[in-house]
Amino acid sequence: MKVLYDKKTDAAFIRFSSRRPVGGIEIKEGVILHVTDKDRIVALEILEASQRVPLRNLFKLEVSKSGG
Repeated sequence: MKVLYDKKTDAAFIRFSSRRPVGGIEIKEGVILHVTDKDRIVALEILEASQRVPLRNLFKLEVSKSGG
């Protein structure tokens, strides 16, 4: 996973895969899922990111496993 933040455009881009997206699905204004031709999610883009998420948390990775 790779997290990029562009301060100039106030956009966050969280990449989950190295696959190339072929399109995007805007799930809410300014929140876009980038997907492959088989609807696999490869990235999440957040516009006006500083208004939507605490930026300091964008670069923290917390991993937890669900019991099952």
